[in-house]
Amino acid sequence: MARKTSKLKIIPLGGLQEIGKNMTVIEYKDEIIIIDCGLSFPEDEMLGIDIVIPDITYLIKNREKIKGLVLTHGHEDHIGAIPYVLKKLDIPIYGANLAIGLLEIKLKEHRISTNSLNVVNPGSKIKLGNFEVEFVRVTHSIPDACALAITTAVGTIFHTGDFKVDYTPIDGQVMDLHRIAELGSKGVLLMMGESTNVERPGYTLSESNVGHTLDEIFSEATSRILIATFASNVHRLQQIINAAYKNGRKVTTSGRSMVNVVNVARNLGYLNIPENTFIELKDINKYQDHELVIMTTGSQGEPLSALTRMASQEHRQIEIKKGDLVIFSAHPIPGNEKLVSRVINQLFERGANVIYESISDIHVSGHACQEELKLMHRLVKPKFFIPVHGEYRHLKQHMELAKKLGMPEENVFMLSNGCVFELDKDQGKIVSKIPSGNILVDGLGVGDVGNIVLRDRKHLSEDGLMVVVVSMSKDTGRVVSGPDIISRGFVYVRESEDLMDGAREVIKKSLETCENKNMREWSYLKNTIKDELRNYLYEKTKRNPMILPIIMEV
Repeated sequence: MARKTSKLKIIPLGGLQEIGKNMTVIEYKDEIIIIDCGLSFPEDEMLGIDIVIPDITYLIKNREKIKGLVLTHGHEDHIGAIPYVLKKLDIPIYGANLAIGLLEIKLKEHRISTNSLNVVNPGSKIKLGNFEVEFVRVTHSIPDACALAITTAVGTIFHTGDFKVDYTPIDGQVMDLHRIAELGSKGVLLMMGESTNVERPGYTLSESNVGHTLDEIFSEATSRILIATFASNVHRLQQIINAAYKNGRKVTTSGRSMVNVVNVARNLGYLNIPENTFIELKDINKYQDHELVIMTTGSQGEPLSALTRMASQEHRQIEIKKGDLVIFSAHPIPGNEKLVSRVINQLFERGANVIYESISDIHVSGHACQEELKLMHRLVKPKFFIPVHGEYRHLKQHMELAKKLGMPEENVFMLSNGCVFELDKDQGKIVSKIPSGNILVDGLGVGDVGNIVLRDRKHLSEDGLMVVVVSMSKDTGRVVSGPDIISRGFVYVRESEDLMDGAREVIKKSLETCENKNMREWSYLKNTIKDELRNYLYEKTKRNPMILPIIMEV
């Protein structure tokens, strides 16, 4: 009798039906490898939350099976959650030089050992248990981006990572289309393909297009130039440096992540800065305005970023002045449009001239549009396909694109985070669900802010708070002093004396009623105060503040 082979499991923990937080588990028999481990940024209703990371409950339960974590590239949505995960799991990490260099800084900031980091050159293969992982060079908006070809006993899985097809990359490192085609001709069982730009027809423009635009802008500018972009877009930083050098300007950096990335990329040889071009930020006063270019963080209008602080006159070293030229060389991430718009308005108010994407070609995407995605499908020729890295609509449209290219509908699968997808040579299906979702990071707290705390924050932010303090006799149960009322974010007490007097009367009456019924249970008293006061306040103001009764025994 033929021996039954085990099935391969694909378990996405993040990055499906959302942008960011990319993390996928691949499991065969008793071995697991993880692809990427990213973060995402909080949505508007996640009040006070700093970042969002994947739920790794499944990995903690199966820690002895994990052979390693492999990285496609060094962007935050692919490496940002690693410091938090390494506090729970001790696992080796494999990635290309720049991804590991950027990760090293993050781990040092978190005071975590960097002994588990391993550099793998694009084009190389590594063995992790029974998995063989090949790093295949692709082009993206950061150097050293890789697709992953994972050989298993069931078949080859090809994960595209983030990519675009750029025939004229800034560093000259072209995408290894030849190797991708070779893998396709040998046979790929499953492709997992990124979907970020699937809605856009045609091709993504080459990064070198931005260089021509920057050259033109720099050659015509007579003032100081401040340019905001993603710190990790090393190719963009190189083009800014090239344009500055060509036009006789000095370059400096502002913003912690910008300083860190420039230092790492420079030390590892990914940034070529001509001699005497780079200066320290503290030395900018030694130069005329027309000799300066300042590369800064803040392209997304982040409240604490360098450019946002400059725009609101809170930056310690740089003040925006009349005539400054500010360039936004990035596209606002969905949800950040208002923040970016606010900063642009503030910059105009300070007298700066602002160039942004809607009025100039100073940004191109790092993700593949429809024609490039079609090329990838044609080269890889997978039997099965799972669209990844995108919101529901992106995954759905990538699914439709695969079907248009002739892939049978039953071979294309729409997954969500936490799905356990089982695959053999003949078929794939979703078999179960594991815990997945958002772990919220607030300050030093990881996962200690949940839905109830967020609900309370939302309630406080919308309706305010009313604290009721009552002192009661331990012996008789009668009110000794109070009720005193403290209001925050509800009404201004001094201008609402009638309302407050009425509220005190309502509380007194409710306590008298309890006393008459001989009810002295604190929880009952608190609930009675809450209910009676809530009804009174809603009747008078049509508002529902959070009510916090405090009873003290004397």
